[in-house]
Amino acid sequence: MSVSEENYIKSIYKLEEGQDSVTTNALAYELDTKPASVTDMAKKLKEKKLIAYEKYQGINLTPEGKKAALQIVRRHRLWECFLVEKLAFSWEEVHELAEELEHVRSEKLTNRLSEFLGNPAIDPHGDPIPDAQGKMGKLRTQTSLHKSQAKRLEVMAVSDKSAALLEFLTAKGIRLGTQLDVIERYAFDNSIEIKIRNQPAFTISEQVSKNIMVKAI
Repeated sequence: MSVSEENYIKSIYKLEEGQDSVTTNALAYELDTKPASVTDMAKKLKEKKLIAYEKYQGINLTPEGKKAALQIVRRHRLWECFLVEKLAFSWEEVHELAEELEHVRSEKLTNRLSEFLGNPAIDPHGDPIPDAQGKMGKLRTQTSLHKSQAKRLEVMAVSDKSAALLEFLTAKGIRLGTQLDVIERYAFDNSIEIKIRNQPAFTISEQVSKNIMVKAI
């Protein structure tokens, strides 16, 4: 597969979660391209038996396409781990770099990288890493901070990987494993006042709280 084809496959995999099929418009928006370009690529991927596609009926990965997508996701998330753990990049810096490194398709290199890192189960943002066979570990029980009713929580993941959000969380001292106490929830704007140990309490917006995944402790 070309780099472009891999990007399409990975985006279809992402959009398929929780949906029956992926529309060409949704895929065009995700990839910032024109629907006509998506249609052209869909025909190519169908010929390679990586997707099932009929005009006006949406796009789905075939078993072979899903296997390919999971390998791309595996490489991406392992490289993120490497960049954070071994090269001391911050979690907001690694996504764009991993977008490039994920296209290095050496299976031997990928497996060696995983072994070198101790075969991690999650990436720096809390997302599960598929194993060499493409099997994804079960997601740990978690919900968004916005929906959680518990008073004491641990940060398990972030659902938005944008640099802007991750930089904000870093500035506030929030990262994977951070334990926090909910002081108050404000009905006016759904903002939440929280406190982290040894820090003054502060308030975060509804938009931020929806993207912080937590579990009760």
